[in-house]
Amino acid sequence: MSVRKLKPITPGQRFRVVNGYDAITTDKPEKSLLAPKKRSGGRNSQGKMTMRYIGGGHKKRYRIIDFKRNKTGIPAEVKSIEYDPNRTAYIALLNYQDGEKRYIIAQNGLRVGQNLVSGEGVDPEVGNAMPLSQIPLGTIISCIELRPGQGAVMARSAGAFAQLMARDGKFATVKLPSGETRLLLLGCFATIGVVSNSDHQLMVSGKAGRSRWLGRRPRTRPVVMNPVDHPMGGGEGKSSGGHPRSRNGIPAKGFRTRSKTKASSKYIIERRKK
Repeated sequence: MSVRKLKPITPGQRFRVVNGYDAITTDKPEKSLLAPKKRSGGRNSQGKMTMRYIGGGHKKRYRIIDFKRNKTGIPAEVKSIEYDPNRTAYIALLNYQDGEKRYIIAQNGLRVGQNLVSGEGVDPEVGNAMPLSQIPLGTIISCIELRPGQGAVMARSAGAFAQLMARDGKFATVKLPSGETRLLLLGCFATIGVVSNSDHQLMVSGKAGRSRWLGRRPRTRPVVMNPVDHPMGGGEGKSSGGHPRSRNGIPAKGFRTRSKTKASSKYIIERRKK
């Protein structure tokens, strides 16, 4: 894991910081695990723009990722660590002993040739997946299920991790990347280790064109809009625009929008930090 700062031979490279891609072992994805990825450019079925600032970008193919890790008890060899254009983390190609191939989210420290296994009673080593009931307390985990059998939905992005704090009855207490502490059922699967590509946060694009390559169009600041377009628009000259809020008038920066009657609130021990 390393980053490279480029020499400023062009204006776009002056501040650019790129990934060293040391962990990547191949640039050819597994064809059987690729799927087409259609893009809408932010338009609905009538062709009307319903999401702003989306469009263009390089063509991508989706990598089918095994988030459930439900092939239990069968060892798999890590065949390669690959780049995935659809996510910030790297992915690992697993070759199971019965011949099946699957992609998983790669953890930091995963090496080609390493053997991984998921299920109950496996060793708590990096890359192995097991239920929260089997993981030692204090272990750093990632790719966590919210409901048993649902598949990983939490701590999946580059460098993300959570920590298993305690167990009580049929629940485990987990401290999530956001700072939130919540209860999860002991049957939920999680993977040992920190998600790969933790240097992703150090990247600097260097120029606006790189955002266009990723499918992001220029975003207009609300302060420079007219009052008809945004609550923060209008005013003479460079006026501040009033209290920060969304286009619909909902306050931002600290205003809580979570429903007070939400059923899952009773499982949250400590809310995330502001």
